[in-house]
Amino acid sequence: MGDVYIVAPDGARSGTAASITATRPVTYRELPLVADTTPSSTPLTNGFAVATVDSPTGYPASVRLFSCSGTPVDCVKLAMEQIVPRKPDLILSGINHGDNASISVHYSGTMGAVFEGCMKGVPSVGLSLWLQHGQRYEDVPVSDDTLAAIATLCQRILTQGLPQDVCLNINIPPSTAFRGWQVCRQARGQWTAEWATATNPHGLNAFWLTGKFTDLEPDAPDTDFAALRAGYASIVPVTVDMTAHHALERISHLTD
Repeated sequence: MGDVYIVAPDGARSGTAASITATRPVTYRELPLVADTTPSSTPLTNGFAVATVDSPTGYPASVRLFSCSGTPVDCVKLAMEQIVPRKPDLILSGINHGDNASISVHYSGTMGAVFEGCMKGVPSVGLSLWLQHGQRYEDVPVSDDTLAAIATLCQRILTQGLPQDVCLNINIPPSTAFRGWQVCRQARGQWTAEWATATNPHGLNAFWLTGKFTDLEPDAPDTDFAALRAGYASIVPVTVDMTAHHALERISHLTD
């Protein structure tokens, strides 16, 4: 669909939300893609073609790949100002281990990059894989027809755009076949039991961040988790405007 630049953190950055690196320099380096064979074209079920080529990274030879020392937000900022030669038409973040449904959108480094792209006026989409306890991303590949559906959606976004200040939070259930999209709202939820004791050699109190998520409206049919439980990929339109517009009048009465 176009020229692809991958600018990604050089290590895991889960839970970094919209954080930025402000106390030290941020660095990046381009990783070489040395093709061993001539690229071949592999058609997807929707007619799009994916160029494949043997290379150390497994990416097509047309891709440019950069490793960044910063956060996902740093990656977007650096890409747009220092790496990509023009304003991109589309920013994709993910797909990686673990969903970002419900309130996890607030903690997500994946979605932090999406919000940054959206604030810079670029159509931006976050993609996350909903896994059950004990499942690993490596063991739950995304099906070809799911990839084809994502490609079709991206093509429509490139053609039609997204509303101003709106980006998409997409979560995909593990499945061998794509069942369809559901455009829905963010579920109300809550994380509890968030700390597990860790061993500290210095005798200090130490804990690992963990937690159990509770869906506070499990019977609601119109939420992202309801869609995922039914086997559908959820799309939640998210806005970077955090104003509670519905509460403006009520809060104004407090100042009367």
